[in-house]
Amino acid sequence: QVQLVESGGGSVQAGGSLKLSCAASVSPSSIYCMNWYRQAPGKEREWVASSKVHGKTVYADSVKGRFAISRDNGKNTLARQMNSLIPEDTGMYYCAAAVRTCGVTDYWGQGTQVTVSS
Repeated sequence: QVQLVESGGGSVQAGGSLKLSCAASVSPSSIYCMNWYRQAPGKEREWVASSKVHGKTVYADSVKGRFAISRDNGKNTLARQMNSLIPEDTGMYYCAAAVRTCGVTDYWGQGTQVTVSS
């Protein structure tokens, strides 16, 4: 069982930055893939980024170059930096742990709200 506790988020104006954190109950080095999702109001949840245990990270085209995901295995945390935010980035953001393969999420964080105003 892996517990994920999220923090950060909040409200910011367009062009601003926010940092989200996800604290895991186990070392992220023991989790094959840490995923990042978001859900905008009235829309389905969408994948944002993935961080694999060997260091490779991949991003959705909509956030590439603006968002960054990184693991701190010593602190059991996953950091998510969001820069150059736009109103379309508004939504609930989730971290998720996939133990064996990135495509199958096993555990979810509770989510944290991000609101970007124009």
